[in-house]
Amino acid sequence: MGQLILAKRYDSVERTKAVDALCQTYPFIKKSVIGRSCGGRDIPAYQIGAGEESCLLAAAFHGSEHITATVLLMFLEEFAEALVKKQTLAGYHIGRAVRQRSVLFIPCVNPDGCDISLCGKTACGNRAREIAKQCQNDFTHWNANLRGVDINHNFSAGWQELHQKEMDAGIYGPGPTRYGGPHPESEPECRALTELCGKRRIRHVVALHSQGEVIYYRYGEHTPIRAKRMAELFATASGYSIEEPEKLATGGGFKDWFIETFHRPGFTLELGKGRNPLPPQTARDIYEKAKEMLTLCTLL
Repeated sequence: MGQLILAKRYDSVERTKAVDALCQTYPFIKKSVIGRSCGGRDIPAYQIGAGEESCLLAAAFHGSEHITATVLLMFLEEFAEALVKKQTLAGYHIGRAVRQRSVLFIPCVNPDGCDISLCGKTACGNRAREIAKQCQNDFTHWNANLRGVDINHNFSAGWQELHQKEMDAGIYGPGPTRYGGPHPESEPECRALTELCGKRRIRHVVALHSQGEVIYYRYGEHTPIRAKRMAELFATASGYSIEEPEKLATGGGFKDWFIETFHRPGFTLELGKGRNPLPPQTARDIYEKAKEMLTLCTLL
């Protein structure tokens, strides 16, 4: 069967077409819309399996990290194909991942930011002039959402402390990156995830970012003991290293919020190496290196 998800550039329109084709090929993939972005773009989730307990994999929190959406969709496609053909994936029998549980895939948490990074002014709507000024016409490296809020600084875990760090670094308002918003969970993209996790029993979450080939799993006193062992298995499977995030990347993030709220494991995986945005044509190589790690995410 030919690959539907290719190592190429996907804006929100092209990505939707590709995933719709994937869902037609594998009709057991259940699509839902968990929310809408500031610009009104859908934030879709795709589920395989019917179990109440799920693991959640989410990507593209930052606009210039749009390659992570492509990598996650490559995994979704190969996961579905392996189930149909009753084949192993990265050497593992994955049927048990969806026998009594389910897997949730959210390819693009920040569709506005990704489109701004990919398409520039045409993706900004009536904020084009404002955003052009904020990023000095360098749309390619835009990470925030349409309102200039960094989604992964907007979650309520340690938000106040992070907000002070932002101000100490000279970040006082909307811009291309690292502004955490006027208050925690002010942004619809952030609330879409927190509301989803509040409705579902999520066993653990995995947030895909780029780049660096590193794994983050710790946050505060509620980091579960088993999270360390899981991170070690991910590192062995991928060759990634386990590290601590820098100060301006501590707190305010999705995995931080999940750990603090539910006392269950949360992980940030920094995919690939280089300078964001990573070239779209490298997505397949990045995926192949991360494949076993992603497979373990669904099984543990």
